[in-house]
Amino acid sequence: MLGNLHTVVLVLALALAYVLATPTLPPVRPLVVWHGLGDSYNSPAMNRVMDEIRNVHKDIFIHSVYIDPKTDADEKAGWFGDLHEQLAMVAVQLAAVPELANGFDAIGFSQGGQFLRAYVEWYNTPRVHNLITFGSQHFGVSDIPGCRPRDVFCQLAHNAAKAGIYTTWAQHNLIQCQYYRDERRLETYLRQNTFMTSINNELPELRNETFKRNFVSLNNLVLVLFSREQTVVPKESSWFGSYAPRESNEDPTIIPMRLQQLYIEDWIGLRELDESGKVKLLTCDGEHMQLSTECLTPIVKKYVGGYTTSPRERPALVLQSS
Repeated sequence: MLGNLHTVVLVLALALAYVLATPTLPPVRPLVVWHGLGDSYNSPAMNRVMDEIRNVHKDIFIHSVYIDPKTDADEKAGWFGDLHEQLAMVAVQLAAVPELANGFDAIGFSQGGQFLRAYVEWYNTPRVHNLITFGSQHFGVSDIPGCRPRDVFCQLAHNAAKAGIYTTWAQHNLIQCQYYRDERRLETYLRQNTFMTSINNELPELRNETFKRNFVSLNNLVLVLFSREQTVVPKESSWFGSYAPRESNEDPTIIPMRLQQLYIEDWIGLRELDESGKVKLLTCDGEHMQLSTECLTPIVKKYVGGYTTSPRERPALVLQSS
């Protein structure tokens, strides 16, 4: 009987020693997501995507960015508003979330991708570790796509945009106009635009080294392009490509990322990130935002849900004498 008791005590002691010697994993790094145009922060589609992410990382904390907590108003804010004001609101919003205090990974869907990049460059407190963008427009768009039937917000914004994309009013009130980059009217774009020219540091007299310093602090920049993209024109904008300057009667040609002056002269640190192996150019099969589980899951596994710090050893057990 006494021998059995000694055996039990020994097994328990060994088990305790094993537990104390095993490193504990710190919390999984949280995630921030920003929805695309025509969507809202808590839509069924966004909730499905967040559920898929939680299927990969069970205990991950996810914050979905919103401009307005009311669903309809948040969707409307994707069409109408001033991006400088919206980004300032989002910076305050993220700084107020305790779970994000030590930094987070970020996923931007469509236009939410370049908005999160703007956050990284302009604010980045708390900081972004990995930035993943799906079908985003990092060099703007050269065309505004048509609207779905009965999409009132889209029809209102589309009609207003066609009336004068580069008017002062449009550049401060219509979201799509603020990243519209017409390669046939580049001088007008550079003179009137204040959002895309800012996040791409296109204006020499306003070039900001802080934007570059913040951007190169990323651990990874994952740029996902949709292979059958028709909404984003040109689709290569998802990889920092753009149409070359041209006359209206000329056919468009693409300038790929590594041939852009932005890259060659490294206006925002994109070249530095790329040469450090931190830029990943990935493709998802499908049309704009037709995001399959087969494409999403491997990216989430690899670039989302890292640990906030390195695994740490358990503290030594100290017995207090009575």
